[in-house]
Amino acid sequence: MQSRSPASRTGRPRSATADAAILAATREALVELGWSKLTLGDVATRAGVAKTTLYRRWAGKNELVVDAVAELFDELELPDRGSLAADIEGVVLQFAAILARPEARSGLMAVVAESTRDDALRERIRTSIVDRQKRLVVEGRTRAQRRGELPQETDPTGSARTIDLIFDLVAGAVVHRTVVSAEPADEEWVHGFTRVLLLGLAGAAAESAEG
Repeated sequence: MQSRSPASRTGRPRSATADAAILAATREALVELGWSKLTLGDVATRAGVAKTTLYRRWAGKNELVVDAVAELFDELELPDRGSLAADIEGVVLQFAAILARPEARSGLMAVVAESTRDDALRERIRTSIVDRQKRLVVEGRTRAQRRGELPQETDPTGSARTIDLIFDLVAGAVVHRTVVSAEPADEEWVHGFTRVLLLGLAGAAAESAEG
């Protein structure tokens, strides 16, 4: 069944308070029960809402859990620390701090594992989490170009590929470090990672200029 966004539903106006309670209850249930034992009925009870309230907003558990995880990553903000390197370090430390939270780690691992068997869920992860957080790369890259730290890229297709690549490098490295390897992404690690990333960006910019 095709996943539907809660925003596409019709009916009475939604309550932001109820939404926040439901998503918080979902994350709490994930930590305590895990994916397999989590039910919408349990979430409704924890949130203090009727099950009909929950079903009006989400078609099923997959959508609900993705949105509960996505809300955590929406907390990310790109700080303006005066340089591209410092900006990257600031947002990566935020990202690592979110992934260190049990509800983020449990939720992300659960939906990624389940998405291997569910194409609609995989698409929802892409649109609700991945595509939404690419805003940070776009913002950081634009800011760095204004400072003269990165060259302007006039080809829209090439620019989109660069944004995808930067996002994949950052997200992949931090998730692997904190979730898969269960190692801390502390300031020393983040500083080293940022240095390697910037060397790659510099090389790509030089190659583009030569081309």
